[in-house]
Amino acid sequence: MIEVSAPAPDFTLPQTTGEDVTLSALKGHAVVLYFYPRDDTPGCTKESIAFSEHLQEFADAGALVFGVSKDSVAKHGKFTTKHDLTVPLLSDEHGTVCEDYGVWKEKNMYGKVYMGIERTTVLIGADGVIAQIWPKVKVPGHAEAVLTAVKAL
Repeated sequence: MIEVSAPAPDFTLPQTTGEDVTLSALKGHAVVLYFYPRDDTPGCTKESIAFSEHLQEFADAGALVFGVSKDSVAKHGKFTTKHDLTVPLLSDEHGTVCEDYGVWKEKNMYGKVYMGIERTTVLIGADGVIAQIWPKVKVPGHAEAVLTAVKAL
């Protein structure tokens, strides 16, 4: 389980461009990781579009933004193309990073209990330390709230 002021767990994951992203190699930049349940679902699509729309503002504030789910790189590619997303998506097919960040949780929908990703965003400072965590994210206005927090770092 992660917490504010703790070092962010390091990882290397493939992204939609085919290149790997290693968190420790990004020191010197703030990093936003938004964990979402599944590509091409209504909430996940709205969230990814919102982060894409603000991607340049995050860059101007010195932050890199990545979406993370257990979907494959191929599925991420289709999702990116279908919705003209500009935010890079990372594939955590084995779920290791989701578990390290504490977002792989028991969920309950219509009485059915299952394991899945709890929509969560983590802001990591340029020093590699967790600056803020948003659990159980509600999508409307969320990307803007994260951008405000990045600008306040």
